[in-house]
Formats: sequence, C-alpha cells, structure tokens
Amino acid sequence: MSGSANYETLQIRKEGAIDWLTLNRPDRLNALNAQMVAELNDYLEGLMTDASVRMVVLAGSGRAFCSGIDIKDIRDGNGIVGNNTPDDLAGQRRVAEVIRRMRRCPQPIIALVHGMATGGGFALALGADIRIAGESAAMNCAFINLGLTSCDLGLSYLLPRIVGVSIASELMLTGRFIHADRALATGLVSEVVADDAMAAAARSYLDEMTATSRLGLRLTKEGINMGLDAPSLESAIAMEDRNQVLTIQSENFQEGMAAIFEKRAPIFDK
Repeated sequence: MSGSANYETLQIRKEGAIDWLTLNRPDRLNALNAQMVAELNDYLEGLMTDASVRMVVLAGSGRAFCSGIDIKDIRDGNGIVGNNTPDDLAGQRRVAEVIRRMRRCPQPIIALVHGMATGGGFALALGADIRIAGESAAMNCAFINLGLTSCDLGLSYLLPRIVGVSIASELMLTGRFIHADRALATGLVSEVVADDAMAAAARSYLDEMTATSRLGLRLTKEGINMGLDAPSLESAIAMEDRNQVLTIQSENFQEGMAAIFEKRAPIFDK
C-alpha cells in the first residue's frame, strides 16, 4: 500500500523512483498517534515488495520534524499506551515496529530534520540511513523527562552505534537536547543547512544513489545493517562475499567495467 492516497496523517509525493514522505500533523508538531503509527507501519511494509521505489525522503510538515508520542492523547485516555500492561505492551511494539521496518526495508531513507525531533521523533530520525539537519533542529531522548527509561524505540541500539557510548549515555541519561551544530560534530547528521534548503541538500544524495544499480544499492543498505550486528569480521566478510557474487553475476557489473574503459558514466538497469 506504499504511496496510498488514503493516508490521513502522511503525505506521499512520488517523483519517479523517489517517495517524498511527509508526516502531516502540523497542529500537533507531527506527534505520533495511533493512526500515524498504523499508517507508517503500513507504508513501510509496502516498501518491502515495491520495486518501483528506490529511495525515500522523510520530513515533517510545519514547524517540527516530530515531537514524539502524542501525550495529549495519552492524557485524554486515547493514546497508544497508558491503558493497562497487555495493551501498553502491544502499543509499544506497534510503535517500535516502525523503526524496525525503517531499518529492514531495502530502500535507503533520508531524514530531513528541522525543529523538534524528540522522543519518538528522535527515534524516527535515527531509523533513517542518512540524516540532514536544518539549522533549527533540536533532538533529545524525551522519555526520561516523563519518568520513563530513555531505552525506547531502538535508541539504546542505534544511538551508541552512531555517536559512541559516552555521548549516547549523556543524551539518554539527562534528556538534554543536541542541536544541529553539535549533531554534525558528533556524526549524528551528515550535514547542516538552512531549514528551507534541506530538500535541495538531499538532491545530491538522491542523484548519486539514482545513478547506482538497483541491486547494488539495496544490498549495500542490507550489508551495512548486517555488518553492524556481525559477531566477527569473518561473519561480515561471508555476508559481503555472498552479496558481491550476486552483483558480479549481473549485467550491471559488465556495464560498470565497460564505462570505466570507455571513460563514460555507467548506465545501470533501473
């Protein structure tokens, strides 16, 4: 169902093989409610078998990227969690599934982060493969400020791997914000640009990834994620060997070599 026009909390603009996915609850700073979680899960699951989509750009409408779980809904008794233990566990897992599907889908995801990206919004940013920050970006592990643990929605796994244990511990134990300039210095984001220049900044990444082969791009994302969890160098190399042989056997490899010898850009299958 990726690209469905029936979503109410998401906007999807298709541009060839690129999906521009926008969180669309600007009046709530794009806070995650049950409907948005369900729609994100549906969209991301659809990507698994949607060969027409090669890349996804994730952004937020209005003044923020995403302010996390909608605590107003929780206060009013309509939230994803806050009911009873069995229901809370089910709700928790539905939200966490969004991050898992972001990592599992074969399409690279670029997150354009501006304004607040707190709690679950921070997790959405970390679930992306590449992050571009607007100058207004402010991210934090808001959970601990609510009396909860900051180990939520994959943060305990993703954040230390991105910025290291010390900075991850600082952010998770204090709930303090990390702003765009420090996010760049710590490797949390790839670059910082003016808020209104984020989409343009994403273009260079999209153009370069579009020029690659479809199989090579997908297997590279898979390889990066599997390499993060590899128990040894030998395990990582075994996975790399398998994926490389798959691509060696494709016509794209022959085209890539021919392009080098003929001093031209390769034209891979799309």
